[in-house]
Amino acid sequence: MKRLLLTILACMAGAAFGQGVTDTQILLGQSAALTGPSEQLGKDMRFGANLYFDALNARGGVNGRKIVLKSLDDGYDPKRAAANTRQLITQDKVFALFGYVGTPTSAASLPIFTEAKVPFVGPFTGAELLRTPVNHYIFNVRASYFDETEAIVQHSTAVSIDRIAVFYQNDAYGQAGLEGVERALKKRNLQVLAKASFERNTVDVKKAVDIMRKADAEAIIMIGSYKACAAFIDQMKKAGSNPAFWNVSFVGSKALARELGKEGRGVEISQVVPFPWENAIPVVKEYRKLLDEAKAEPDFGTLEGFIAAKVMAEGLRRAGRKLDREGFIRAMETLNDYDVGGFKVRYSPESHNGSKFVDLTIISKDQKFVR
Repeated sequence: MKRLLLTILACMAGAAFGQGVTDTQILLGQSAALTGPSEQLGKDMRFGANLYFDALNARGGVNGRKIVLKSLDDGYDPKRAAANTRQLITQDKVFALFGYVGTPTSAASLPIFTEAKVPFVGPFTGAELLRTPVNHYIFNVRASYFDETEAIVQHSTAVSIDRIAVFYQNDAYGQAGLEGVERALKKRNLQVLAKASFERNTVDVKKAVDIMRKADAEAIIMIGSYKACAAFIDQMKKAGSNPAFWNVSFVGSKALARELGKEGRGVEISQVVPFPWENAIPVVKEYRKLLDEAKAEPDFGTLEGFIAAKVMAEGLRRAGRKLDREGFIRAMETLNDYDVGGFKVRYSPESHNGSKFVDLTIISKDQKFVR
């Protein structure tokens, strides 16, 4: 009888909280590429997030609850991402979705989590489809691809480079980046010199190389992941073409540098988080301390996961002990000038786009980065 009473009381206590929330735990779900040609992107995002969540849990968690992140592999495949999203919501019964990786995978999941009214926080994508119009359930932490491509074009044209071409992945991600470049050039009364695409999860770039060699661009902005972009740069250089090669942050900076080896020197990449080797920035100092304890190396991708996790945790903290999804969304919208530690995010009911921060970096010798 006593055991039955305790069970009933536990159920009643659980009913006071939202789905995915118990008296001691908050369950989050993630779908990301953990295998395949883009696996490093998913692994970095997951590692960086868990680096922060584990440290937070060791200090007692959020309002007495520990955060648990359940990650499923989608191989950067939209169909698998959609299936994972359904599983996480209906079977695993997560409280929120966090740290998804990629535009096509997020796009495939968008109608599912929106219909289910499940928060979707900190995706590793700058796509406009997650930003405009405002979706009540989506909270972006990073800057958009429009922000990144604007910074690249602004820098290029400032040094009199205006023959600019675009090499892009033939999907929603590539199209988002291409549109960003076109918008930035149009502001300056310029047009894209040439366009060439490749298929997602492949490194078949020969046709694109042929198109770009004939175009003779001064700069090529690449919207792809690291293996395809590395193959393209390598084949262009072997063919005797060496324009300024630009990548947006989603490429996976460290993975790209590794793939290119000595051929990576001089390749440029826009970034949406602070420089991971700049310890004067408080959030980087915090991240580096935990990273050293884990005996791991700094990277832009893991730092992005770390920052997104801090933002997620702050929203959970502000939502209070009686946690449900709508209360969490209201709490996130109060982060209108939240300082993560030298990196600020701003949300409101009218805007769920946290940051517009963009930095520009270059791969130097020995696969290191400079600003």
